[in-house]
Amino acid sequence: MPSPSESSFIGIELSGSKLSGATVDSNGQIEKRAETSVNGGGLVAQIAAMVADLKAGDENIGGVGIAIPGLVNRQSDRVIASSFLPSTVSNNLHADLTEATGLRVELENDANAAAYGEYVVGAGRGSRDMFYITIGQGIGGAIVLDGKLWTGSSGFAGEVGHITIDTEGAECLCGNRGCLETVASAPNIVRRANERLNRDSTSSLSRLALNKDFTADDMAREATEGDDFALMMLERTGKYIGTGVASVINLLNIERIVLGGGVMQAREIILNPVIQEAKRRAFQPCFEATEIMAASLGPDAATIGAALLARDAS
Repeated sequence: MPSPSESSFIGIELSGSKLSGATVDSNGQIEKRAETSVNGGGLVAQIAAMVADLKAGDENIGGVGIAIPGLVNRQSDRVIASSFLPSTVSNNLHADLTEATGLRVELENDANAAAYGEYVVGAGRGSRDMFYITIGQGIGGAIVLDGKLWTGSSGFAGEVGHITIDTEGAECLCGNRGCLETVASAPNIVRRANERLNRDSTSSLSRLALNKDFTADDMAREATEGDDFALMMLERTGKYIGTGVASVINLLNIERIVLGGGVMQAREIILNPVIQEAKRRAFQPCFEATEIMAASLGPDAATIGAALLARDAS
């Protein structure tokens, strides 16, 4: 059997209606990619088919890591909750995938997987401790301490998206009100922008007002091209995120905070107000000990991280 340094590992991310996979070498470099849409059923079979495709011609595959949007307990290899997976799939996913692929399988929450990728070969490289925040359709987080994911007593640590930002704010899917996710996730950035466009006639000068179906990606693009309204909305989003980041800094006195996910396509437009607001709200000695930066692996973070978790699992 080849050693881990000689093996490649497969990472697969389940994201909404899409499966993204890659073969990753022991240094975290992508060798081969695969992508497919998830159909109405047979998820295990689809993942197994992707693994077989990625494995074709390579006898040195050491294992498979699967990044899943939801709560995953790696100690029991169980998906505890995921809005993307029916309970009939979640309950037996690990055993079914192990049997279907013939390989060792590691399941992990997608934010944790992305965090591990960034920590090992991305923006977190060189740090000892890191907190990762992913900002996209939702907001997730993950903690790496002394080189290892710290997932809490039952595997669910890092849910920064559910820090309360506004006690009188919008209701969150979790049942609370005013969570960070209700103002800073991609759908909620769009919601806030639409609400502002509807009540502020001066905002009609924005190019976003011409497109009723704009997305957070559209806002990021318009902001980078100088649209004042898009800039304002993303800067305010950065302040909300910075408020959450300040809480993380005060609680953990963490060495590095890395911000990833689709919303971070706006880069400095989001990052700068995050840093400014965190500096304003955090305990100063803690803030000064923390680096805050954008992630570097982009949409490959969870795929690479899942593969590296498979590499490093004992």
